[in-house]
Amino acid sequence: MKILLITKRVPFPPNSGYPIVVYNTIKGLLQLGADITLFSLNPSKGRVDIDDIYDPIFEQIKYHTCDLDTDVNIWSAFFNIFTNESYNVSRYYSEDAAKQLESLLRENAFDIIQFEGLFVVPYLDVVKANSNAKLIYRAHNIEFTMWERLSHSEKFLIRRKYLAFLAQRLKAYETDQINRFHKIFAISEPDRQSILRFGCEVPMSVFPVAIDLEKYKVDKSKTSFPTLFHLGAMDWRPNQEGLEWFLDDIWPDIEKLNKDLRFYIAGKNMQKHFFEYDSENLIVEGEVFDAIEFMNSKAIMIVPLISGTGMRVKIIEGMAMKKCIIATATAAEGINCRHGHDILIADSADEFYRSILQCIINPKRWMEIGENARKTVENDHGVHLISSKMLKIYEELIGL
Repeated sequence: MKILLITKRVPFPPNSGYPIVVYNTIKGLLQLGADITLFSLNPSKGRVDIDDIYDPIFEQIKYHTCDLDTDVNIWSAFFNIFTNESYNVSRYYSEDAAKQLESLLRENAFDIIQFEGLFVVPYLDVVKANSNAKLIYRAHNIEFTMWERLSHSEKFLIRRKYLAFLAQRLKAYETDQINRFHKIFAISEPDRQSILRFGCEVPMSVFPVAIDLEKYKVDKSKTSFPTLFHLGAMDWRPNQEGLEWFLDDIWPDIEKLNKDLRFYIAGKNMQKHFFEYDSENLIVEGEVFDAIEFMNSKAIMIVPLISGTGMRVKIIEGMAMKKCIIATATAAEGINCRHGHDILIADSADEFYRSILQCIINPKRWMEIGENARKTVENDHGVHLISSKMLKIYEELIGL
């Protein structure tokens, strides 16, 4: 079976949410004998040098990339207001990429073409004009919902109104495009319900984040206690916003609980102001070389998201590493977890305080939750399990 994946960025190395999801999809499908071609946009922000990729998975696929500039330009953003286009989406379209994709489609016949996220959907017309493949849209999240939540939490009036405007444009684009595919893959059941509410008539399936469990090896002898940690890409606004809330409103009381308690925060593109917090017990590490080793060395994972949609890959990874995760309901949305069993849900400063206190006083409690978390991931997120189900749907589509 010949499959083309179209992605908004090069999913190598798999070092954050979106690349991990795509990378494990490729890995799982290759193991099942699929012929994979990857067409990736390579935006200026986070650009990957293809010559620097040394990965056996990359060696097994055919790949095509196109560089493009997605940086926000104040003038193009201003003039976009007077058009009917979503500025968030239009920045990912380029004529060069469209021509390169058209050439690829004319030279190759594919059975399945999968659009990985909303920002590659602008190339749908090119695909439809040059291929008879079955078309799948995988919604990594509901983009406009995230921007709506950001606008609601924004205090500066002008910025709040502009964020609401961007969300409205995104919603119009998402709802207009959703019925143009043969199949929709949602990443969680809440996302599937959201897509249904805005008029989806296309068959849908839920495919949660898949991870290769063999990578997540736990060595508790290297875990330091008492330690808290947060790990996530810090150029993603919901991560910034949530961590700022935790550090401003929650952490000052938490660090008084135990003089030995340390809070480590790590992630690529760490913003400067996080290094400036006045706290001796806060350690800002920036980007770490090995995320799994970093997680293994810490005890309790903090995920204080107050906006964002989809499924948080870092939570799935933390669960695989047997971490006790204390997260907001927003952060845990879509994950088949249960408060008090394999995760602790905290939506207020008081709830975070009590949950962290509980873990410090009773270490057996956080270790038990971590053990249960690993079992949940094994049951729901194994890469072979999810890839097998995905391939079966491909085969059913081709047989129509």
